[in-house]
Amino acid sequence: MNSIQINGITIYGISLDSHTRCKHYHGSNDVIAIRMKCCNRYYACNSCHHEMEAHDIIPWAKEDFGEKAVICGICGHELTIDEYMHSHFRCPNCQANFNPNCSKHYPIYFGVQND
Repeated sequence: MNSIQINGITIYGISLDSHTRCKHYHGSNDVIAIRMKCCNRYYACNSCHHEMEAHDIIPWAKEDFGEKAVICGICGHELTIDEYMHSHFRCPNCQANFNPNCSKHYPIYFGVQND
């Protein structure tokens, strides 16, 4: 499936399961999707975006970190970028574990450098 609905929000990706896991990232804790600033669409990952869109990802700027741009694929809770980056890789609503390795991709999505 190339899109799913969670709480009325469409999530896009390649071979999605019901919790936003895709063909690129499908571990037990790969359960978030990110709203891309460039197209205002939620995608399971940057690789899905690259395969499905004809434009590059534009990272969110620091001044946008109050925007809801991350969704938990387990419960559908939307997090602001700041909430997500400070969540300790756990959904604040349902306590589902998020993949800590996603932080390696923060520069792609959020325009910040890894420490």
